[in-house]
Amino acid sequence: MRRAVSGSSERRIASAGVLAAPRSASYLSAPTFLAKESLVRIAVCVKRVPDTETRIRIAGDGVSIDESGVKFVLNPYDEYAVEEALQRREKAGAGEVVIVTLGPEAAQETMRTAFAMGADRGILLRADAIPADALAVAKALAAELRDGGYDLVLFGKIAADDGNQSVGPMVAELLALPCVTAVTKLEIEGGTGTAHREIEGGVEVVEFALPAVLTCEKGLNTPRYPALKGIMAAKKKPIEVKPATIAASHLKVVGLEPPPARKEGRIVGEGVEAVPELMRLLREEAKVL
Repeated sequence: MRRAVSGSSERRIASAGVLAAPRSASYLSAPTFLAKESLVRIAVCVKRVPDTETRIRIAGDGVSIDESGVKFVLNPYDEYAVEEALQRREKAGAGEVVIVTLGPEAAQETMRTAFAMGADRGILLRADAIPADALAVAKALAAELRDGGYDLVLFGKIAADDGNQSVGPMVAELLALPCVTAVTKLEIEGGTGTAHREIEGGVEVVEFALPAVLTCEKGLNTPRYPALKGIMAAKKKPIEVKPATIAASHLKVVGLEPPPARKEGRIVGEGVEAVPELMRLLREEAKVL
């Protein structure tokens, strides 16, 4: 059940959930989930992305980035998902947080960042390159998650490298599970969850049944800094490596190019005497007035 909340007013607007999936395709068959009284098993799907402070160069093929010298990190929005999973496990008093990612062997280093925070183990769906087609990624993840017995599947709201926000909702649809995106507050009681989403002019409150797929927004929590003990323990936590099953991609990157160089600024004068000329330039050249 969804409710739009603005100020002190509250209005019910719709029921939460996903459309019933057709059963003709095998990957849309209902997933197997364990029946538990409390939330104890959570999958967090993460992505290895270039550090946002890294200077990106286009590779010689023109369709990928030159990875030499590039530092890769855990997608920043995925940190909120990992933190939320850890808090849910701690509240339950027991359970398991499993990190799942699609990527090359080097993605194991990124997964260990989540282990250092406190996650228990990982599953790497090994692929030399991540498809640009979000649906192909979602199908690979859904195939792995289907029989995992997870009470909750968490994603970051958005990938920092390509701005993609669709993998989480696509996984939910493929698994025929309820989905709530851009969650800023989460409460779970028994087999029901209540999530808050910030919308224009207010907050939307969504009630959903577990298991479910959620994407996590900034503000949901404050990701913890790994302690030395966690960093050392992360080296020993297991990662199961499996070859990824990548579906045919319907999206292809045909070229990358850097943004145009910014024009050099110029000084038009000082003090109030410069205002008329500045206004003229903003009106006639920049055309912002």
